[in-house]
Amino acid sequence: MNGDVRREWFEKDYYKVLGVAKNATAAEIKKAYRKLAQQYHPDTNPGNKDAEDRFKEISAAHDVLGDDEKRKQYDQVRDMASSGFGAGGFPGGGGASGGGFPGGFPGGVRFEDLGDLGDLFGGLFGGARRGGGARASRGTDLETTATIPFDDAMRGTTVPVRIQGPAPCETCHGSGAAPGTSPTTCLRCGGSGAVAVNQGPFQMSQTCPVCHGSGRVVETPCPTCGGSGSRRRTRTFQVKIPAGVQDGARIRLAGRGEPGQAGGQPGDLFVRVRVEPHSFFGRAGHDLTLELPVTYPEAALGADVRVPTLNGPVTMKVPAGTPNGKTFRLKGKGAPKRGGHGDLLVTTRVEVPRKLSRSEKDLLKQLRENEKESPRRRLGVEA
Repeated sequence: MNGDVRREWFEKDYYKVLGVAKNATAAEIKKAYRKLAQQYHPDTNPGNKDAEDRFKEISAAHDVLGDDEKRKQYDQVRDMASSGFGAGGFPGGGGASGGGFPGGFPGGVRFEDLGDLGDLFGGLFGGARRGGGARASRGTDLETTATIPFDDAMRGTTVPVRIQGPAPCETCHGSGAAPGTSPTTCLRCGGSGAVAVNQGPFQMSQTCPVCHGSGRVVETPCPTCGGSGSRRRTRTFQVKIPAGVQDGARIRLAGRGEPGQAGGQPGDLFVRVRVEPHSFFGRAGHDLTLELPVTYPEAALGADVRVPTLNGPVTMKVPAGTPNGKTFRLKGKGAPKRGGHGDLLVTTRVEVPRKLSRSEKDLLKQLRENEKESPRRRLGVEA
């Protein structure tokens, strides 16, 4: 991680950003991050710059607190800052003198004597780090969206997704070296990526001028990528969508993100699934919902009616006297889930015909004349 990001460690309370206590467990941190990331994700807040900035801040906090080693260093830095060490701010070109720390480091302490913190503060002062060199860094995660029909979401499917951006070179497979050759260890720095320079009471490290911090040298660069090991191109992946997937679900393709640097692992590709609405089925978790039109005679007298399901229509009994809005549960007729299926919730909607034939009107008039009690009697009126 570069010095600019680590400089933020003095200024940002990442525990406060995620809304967790300093002694929070890894599970609590992960849970808080997922909740906030879902709330402020750009897909959920299109065009909202504040939400986008908040999402970036949340992601930065999780990047540190979600990594045990980074969290340990972050806690050390925050403890030092709260105790007044470094209260003078950051160096403005102070170099090895320890500018920004009152009086510099005490007793002519070297960065090497600070252990892991020497690595950290070396980064803040321009690359002076014990052992030096560019550390392998993981590639950036990528995210894309796949939109699928409702029926495909219920039975599962495989869809292609296209990603455009940096990808491992197809000729050298990310090594940066021409076919038949390999990168060699830098002789100047011995593969550390840094060379030692004495400056007064400090022994500083500087980025190796030969390998530029990578610790290796590509003597015969790949003709396709020019030795960078990556190229910007379009990649297509086949993504398996599980049966019963819900709208907004994220599917992870490990190692399909951007390439890492200096031999680091590639990032991951996350596919956000968008499920198109169905013409008559709705969804509530693993249950499906359906509004079923019934006639007045069917609701009043009872009837056996046909109900659509994912696997074809079934017969459902509507009891006599069923009111409008009554919900029936058909077990196991819902969306697929681990170990089975959800249920189908069928809600009756009594249909009132808009056009009646003469005989229908006559029958309804007879029904009205034979009604024994007004439904409005409980309201204190008869008519």
